[in-house]
Amino acid sequence: MEFSYSSEYTVNGPDFNKSDLIPVIAQDEQSGTVLMLAYMNREAYEETLKTNRVCYYSRSRQKLWRKGEESGNVQELKSLYFDCDADTLLVKVNQIGGAACHEGYESCFFRKVDPATKDVSVEGERVFDPNEVYGKK
Repeated sequence: MEFSYSSEYTVNGPDFNKSDLIPVIAQDEQSGTVLMLAYMNREAYEETLKTNRVCYYSRSRQKLWRKGEESGNVQELKSLYFDCDADTLLVKVNQIGGAACHEGYESCFFRKVDPATKDVSVEGERVFDPNEVYGKK
């Protein structure tokens, strides 16, 4: 069976006309570890490309979120991809400080569910104490 695909247009970047916020998967460039999922609006996308430092849009704070602005755990942009529908981004990063998660873990995906028992376990060790970094109780 032969596969052919013809595109009527060329996509030059993510399509912010579909949605003001586009999901972004952050992956460690060296290890391949999926670090987190966040969102970008057009302004965060443009700032990321301009500075080579990943900037997201915080839905809870309703403003730009320059990753690491409080913790110092910034993400240096190494490469950026968008999917076939131009509505999801993948950023490959150099994670400075060793932790992408605001709870102090390397990855936000540190809780693992055992499908058989439904038990939840924690994988990995905290890189930093969030109470010390963010001053929260």
